[in-house]
Amino acid sequence: MSEPIDPRLLAWRQLVRRLMPFADVATPDLPMPRLLRLSLFQVSVAIAMVLLTGTLNRVMVVELGVPTWLVATMLALPLIFAPFRALIGHRSDYHRSAFGLRRVPYIWFGSMLQFGGFAIMPFALLLLADASNSLNILGKLGAGLAFLMVGAGLHTTQTAGLALATDLASPDKRPRVVALLYVTLLLGMVLSALLFGRLLTNFSQQLLIQLIQGAAVATIALNLVALWKQEAVDSERAANPAKRPPFLETWREFAAGGQASRLLIIVGLGTAGFTMQDILLEPYGGQVLGMSVSQTTALTALWATGTLAAFVLSGYWLAQGGNAYRLTAIGVLFGLLAFSAVIFAASSGSVMLFRSGTALIGFGGGFLAVGTLTAAMDMAGADHGGLHSGLALGAWGAVQATANGIAMAVGGSMRDVVSSLADRGIFGPDLTGPAVGYIAVYGLEILLLAGALVMIVPMVLKRHEIVARDSSKIGLDHMP
Repeated sequence: MSEPIDPRLLAWRQLVRRLMPFADVATPDLPMPRLLRLSLFQVSVAIAMVLLTGTLNRVMVVELGVPTWLVATMLALPLIFAPFRALIGHRSDYHRSAFGLRRVPYIWFGSMLQFGGFAIMPFALLLLADASNSLNILGKLGAGLAFLMVGAGLHTTQTAGLALATDLASPDKRPRVVALLYVTLLLGMVLSALLFGRLLTNFSQQLLIQLIQGAAVATIALNLVALWKQEAVDSERAANPAKRPPFLETWREFAAGGQASRLLIIVGLGTAGFTMQDILLEPYGGQVLGMSVSQTTALTALWATGTLAAFVLSGYWLAQGGNAYRLTAIGVLFGLLAFSAVIFAASSGSVMLFRSGTALIGFGGGFLAVGTLTAAMDMAGADHGGLHSGLALGAWGAVQATANGIAMAVGGSMRDVVSSLADRGIFGPDLTGPAVGYIAVYGLEILLLAGALVMIVPMVLKRHEIVARDSSKIGLDHMP
């Protein structure tokens, strides 16, 4: 006979569950240590993202003297593989393995691609930076191959990793698992950025080589720990593997009814609406509002804080039976408010209003990411018995990554073109100055978010119809 639990200990446990984010996400089948270990694959992805788009972006242009157009081309190469995430997810759904494993082989293959890309990257960059070297062309080819391999690896790893999390989590815990994984990604990006900045304080080419090689080793180590004993050996599935249908046939089945297509359009419009300003906020603060370098640098912390708060709140709200589509709509509304605040900050000269808008951009974007990803996870799990979870998450990731890259490229180009036209007086004497180009981009982002809101309203209303027909508590497994 078991001893009664001390009421004080029970009260303490309940208090911890209420105060600690994600303390209630664990289940007997997926305990917290195992879940946190699985989330380490997001840290490896965060390291790659920060290194490619942050550290190497600046180092290649400033310290190594690589032409800006070539750097932009290199950074765009990983996006080539973004549209293939749906195909990667589909193949992992039906992967044939001697041990019945589906997700682990793809995560490991993605890890090896990242490792290989990082292994050849530093030496390719050194050749690339020396324009007088007769082997400079090999540096360009090697750098291009390295960026391609890292991009393909991180897309493969993240797609299969999210699908594995979907397989392991129970339907009622999936929203919290999604939020936890993205909190891990965000924290990984913040810590990686701080670490890389500190390690490269006294920059040298030798330090750069050591940093990139360290990232390669960290990728393998983190993903090895993350994968250890996560996916069970399934001898029955190994002996009788499911026949993999053609990708297009599976896609048509998944997209039947139009809900999947509508969701992906919302992801594309919403992601573009939130990320078109990614490379513009800090220059906007400096040129238009006269903020110092330290003040504009702190904007990243404000954005990250807003995003982190959104991840925590959205995970809690969805776990209580909240509607993922409604959460997405709320995120879009916060985005509309955020960009309106950023625009009006220029006319009012209010730095505080600008900072508030920056935090709200992160807050709304966090709601959008968790809401749409949760809807994609549940759409596959509920309607197709989980067989299409890889396809659904791959499609979500493909649209999100592609929209992100295209939006940033369009935002930077649009700002330059509009500013140039304004300086020549094309728009009249009242519309001149550095703020015009930025405001044009923010205005386009508002239009994109408005389009996403129009697309999501019918899905929110349809959800209301389901609730009206069933008065019982609606869980994620009842979502459309």
